[in-house]
Amino acid sequence: MSTAEETSGGEMRPWAEVTPDAARRLLVAAVEAFAERGYHATTTRDIAGRAGMSPAALYIHYKTKEELLHRISRIGHDKALAILNAAADGEGGAAERLSVAVRSFVRWHAAQHTTARVVQYELEALGPDARAEILALRRQTDAVVRGIIQDGVAAGEFDVPDVPGTTLAVLSLCVDVARWFNVNGPRTPDEVGALYADLVLRMVGAGK
Repeated sequence: MSTAEETSGGEMRPWAEVTPDAARRLLVAAVEAFAERGYHATTTRDIAGRAGMSPAALYIHYKTKEELLHRISRIGHDKALAILNAAADGEGGAAERLSVAVRSFVRWHAAQHTTARVVQYELEALGPDARAEILALRRQTDAVVRGIIQDGVAAGEFDVPDVPGTTLAVLSLCVDVARWFNVNGPRTPDEVGALYADLVLRMVGAGK
């Protein structure tokens, strides 16, 4: 499996929302380079070379290297937030919705671990305005998970004395999957998602 395929999470055409095709190829190349070398050690020449294009061609689609990182981060955070919103708006009680949220969120971070590493761990490379935009999306992500946990506490499904702290612990647990997940490891993204969903339900005291 190539890095581009890993970042797609199984999609037939990774980053299909990015057009034209040259811009998409550059973005995929940037994900690979940032994940492998880090943002600061990656040059625009590195990215263009991976995409099979000249360095000058990159500037037709992206003004700066930071603009590429911002686009990657924005798309990744939007997708992750959409996953959590879908789970939060689903049917069932808080325990069921939290289980679905964690399973789906973890599966995304495992299946798209290359992209997720860039999205989650290169935030400080963004300029103030772009970083503020991404931080706002992260606060929305926190709010969605916190809302499900609060629903569970209110309904008597969960025993959580510290909802904000528990929310942070849950999200940290999920996000860290992108750091260590290996496609050649013993578990698939689905299996890791199921394991973490069970761990999180135990964390919030579901079923006691």
